[in-house]
Amino acid sequence: MSTMLGQYLRQFGQKLVRRKPQFREEPESSETPPPNTLDLVVIGLDNMLGAGIYILIGGVAKYIAGPAIILFLLVAGLTTLLSGLCYVELAAGVEKPGTVYFISYVTMGQLYAFITGWNLLLYLIIAIACIARAWSSIFDSLIGNHISEALEGTFSLQMPYFLASFPDFLALGLVLLLTGLLALRVYESTLIYKVFTGLNILVLSFIILSGFIKGDLHNWKLTEQDYTLAAAGSGDAYSLGLLGSGGFLPFAFDGILQGAATCFYAFVGFAGIVNAGRKASNPQWSMPLAVMISFFICFLVCFGVSAALTLMVPYYLIQLESPLPQAFIYVGWNSAKYVVAVGTLSILLYSLLSIMFIMSQLTYAMAEDGLLFRGLAWIPAHTDAHTIIIRTTYARIIVHTVAPTGTPIMAVLVPGTLAAVMALLFDFTDLVDLMSFQSLVAHSLVTFSVLVLRYQPAQNGSKKEKTEEETETKPEVEGGPLESEPEAGTSNILQSLWFPPSTIPTRKSGQIVYGCASLVVLLLIILSLILYRWSSQVFSGDPVLTTVALLLLLLITGVTLIIWRQPQNPSTLPFRVPALPALFLVSTFMNVYLMIQMTTRTWAQFGIWMAIGFAIYFGYGIQHSLGENNDQQPAASTSQT
Repeated sequence: MSTMLGQYLRQFGQKLVRRKPQFREEPESSETPPPNTLDLVVIGLDNMLGAGIYILIGGVAKYIAGPAIILFLLVAGLTTLLSGLCYVELAAGVEKPGTVYFISYVTMGQLYAFITGWNLLLYLIIAIACIARAWSSIFDSLIGNHISEALEGTFSLQMPYFLASFPDFLALGLVLLLTGLLALRVYESTLIYKVFTGLNILVLSFIILSGFIKGDLHNWKLTEQDYTLAAAGSGDAYSLGLLGSGGFLPFAFDGILQGAATCFYAFVGFAGIVNAGRKASNPQWSMPLAVMISFFICFLVCFGVSAALTLMVPYYLIQLESPLPQAFIYVGWNSAKYVVAVGTLSILLYSLLSIMFIMSQLTYAMAEDGLLFRGLAWIPAHTDAHTIIIRTTYARIIVHTVAPTGTPIMAVLVPGTLAAVMALLFDFTDLVDLMSFQSLVAHSLVTFSVLVLRYQPAQNGSKKEKTEEETETKPEVEGGPLESEPEAGTSNILQSLWFPPSTIPTRKSGQIVYGCASLVVLLLIILSLILYRWSSQVFSGDPVLTTVALLLLLLITGVTLIIWRQPQNPSTLPFRVPALPALFLVSTFMNVYLMIQMTTRTWAQFGIWMAIGFAIYFGYGIQHSLGENNDQQPAASTSQT
C-alpha cells in the first residue's frame, strides 16, 4: 500500500513539474535587417507609454501621494527595471520567443506555467475593465457628466458596499462591442499603429508643455488655508480629497510605498524588447541597454505628466477617472480639454483592442495546452487560413507564437464577457489596485524563475526532454559525483550546502537552490509584514520585534549565501543578470513589500481568483494537459504558445 501511494505521489509530482518541449525556431525568409538598440528602445516605448499613464496618476496623486507622485514613480520604475532585466535573461534561455506563460512552461514546468498564465490572464481582464471604465468617465465628462449623474441617482442605494457606487453600462457596452469586433476578426494596419503611436506622443507632449506653462508652483506648497478656501468654493464637478499635512509630501513616507505599488502598472511592457532583441546583431548589449533606456525615458514622461497635473491642479481637486482633461478646465483652457480628451479616448480605445487580442490569444494557448477547458480553444470550421494581426509590438509577440487558422471564438467571448461584467460592477480604484498587484505578482514569478534556472543543470528543451524525465525517475547506477549522496550522512549533506562537490550544477544542487529560494521568499514575506505593521517599534529598538527582525535578516543572509555557493549553469546566453543572487534578494523584497502595501480587499480578490484557478487546474487541467498524451501525440502538434 505504501509503495502504491509513493508511486502515485511521484507521478503526481512529475505532472506538476512536467516541462513543455520547445523546438528550434525556423529561420525567417524575410530580408528585414536585425534591429539595433534604437529600434528596441522605440519598441519598448510603444509598449510602456500606453494606457497606464492616463488612468493611474489621478487617483495616486489625489489620495496617496500628492505632488510627491514623482517619487512614487521612481520607486516603481526601479522595481520594474530589476524585473525587466531578469525577464531578459529568462527569455534568452529558450530557443523560441514567446509569452511569459510559454517560457515558464518550457523552463519551470506545468504548475508554475499555469500560475503564471492564470495571473497574467487576470491582469489582462482587469486592465480591460479598468481602461473601459476610464474611457467611460472621460467620455461622460465631455458631455457634462449626465450619464454618471443619472446612473448614480438611480442605482447608488442598491449597490453593495464592495462594488462601485453605480453600474457603468457605457463601459459594459464598450467592452462587449470590442469583443464582438474582435470575434468578427477586425484587422488593423501598420498605418493605424503608427498613427496611434504618434498621437500618443503628441498628447503626452502637449500635456507636459501645458503643465509647465499654466502650472503654479504654489500647488506644491499648499496649506490648510488653501484647502479651506477650496472646500468653500468647490462645486459638484470636483470631489474634494484629503489635505493630509499639505506641502509636497502630504501623506508621509508610508504613502510613497503604497503609491509606488499602485504606479507599478505604468512601467510594464518590456516583453516586446526581449522578443525583438533576440534577432539583434549584438543582443547581449542591445537588450539590457534598450530596457534601461526605455525605462528611463518612460520615467521622464511619467514624471513630466505627473508634475504637469499637480502643478495645474491642487492634488485634492484632481478628478479621479478623468484627471487630465479636467485639469485643463481648472486652468481655463476649455478648448484644450476637448483636444486632450479626444486624443486620450482614441489611445485608450486602441489599447483596449490590443489588450483584448492578447487576452484571447493567451486564453487560446492555455486551453489548447489543456490547462483550461478545451472548448475555449474552439475555432469555427468555416474560417479560412488567416490570422488576426494587431500591429502593436506587444501584440505581435502573441501572433509570433500563436497563429491559429481562424478566430478562437470562445477564447474571445468568455474572457471578454468577464471583463465587461467587471467593468460594469467594480469600482475604478479597486480595479487599479488589483491590476497593479497582478503586475507585482507576475514580476516576482519572473525573478524567482531566473534565480532557480541559473543554478539548474543544462536542459536541452528538445524532444529528448521526455527521455530525460523518464531517466530521472530511475536510480542512478552509472558513475558520477553525486550517486552516493542519497545514502550519505547528515554531515555530508550539510557540507554540500557550503562546499558543493561539483563545479557545474547537478540535480542535487538545483534542488538545494530551489528550496533555499522558496525559503528566502517566505522569510521576506514575514519580514515585510513585520516592517509594515510595526516599523516604528522595530526601528525604535523594541526588544522583541527588533530581535525577530534581526534574526530574520540573519536567516535570509545565510540562506542567500548558501545559494551563492552553489555552482551556476555555465551555458552562454545573450544576456545574464549580474549580481545574482543579490539582485533576486533586492527585487523580491521590493516586490513583496510593495504587495504588502495593497489593501485587504485587493488581497481577498486575488485569493478568490487563485482559488478558482487551482480548482480548475487540479480538477481539470492536470488531467487534460498535453503532457498527459505525449506518448500518443506527435511533438509537432504542440502549440508554441
